[in-house]
Amino acid sequence: MIDLGKRFRDYRIALRMTQKEIACQSGVSVMTIVRFERGEGATIRLDNFIALMRSIQLLEGILECIPDMPTSLYETANKRQSQRVKKRRNEK
Repeated sequence: MIDLGKRFRDYRIALRMTQKEIACQSGVSVMTIVRFERGEGATIRLDNFIALMRSIQLLEGILECIPDMPTSLYETANKRQSQRVKKRRNEK
C-alpha cells in the first residue's frame, strides 16, 4: 500500500494536480487521498481506488492486475490430466 500511494502521488504531481483537485474529480475525500499517499492505514476501498485511478487517467492499468482468461479452464485441466504417465506395478 505504501508503494501504491507513493506511485499515485508521483503521477498526481507529474500531472500538476493538487489533492483537492483530485478529490473534486474523483469524489474521494482529501483526507482519504492524504492517507493513501502516505501509506497510512492498511486498506483503501476498491471503489475509491478505481475513482482515484480514473482521476489520473490510469484506469486501464487496473486490467493488467487480472490476466485474460485462457481459452477454456476445462480444456486446460484436461490437458494436464492427459499428460500424466501411469507407472506399471513392477516399476519404481
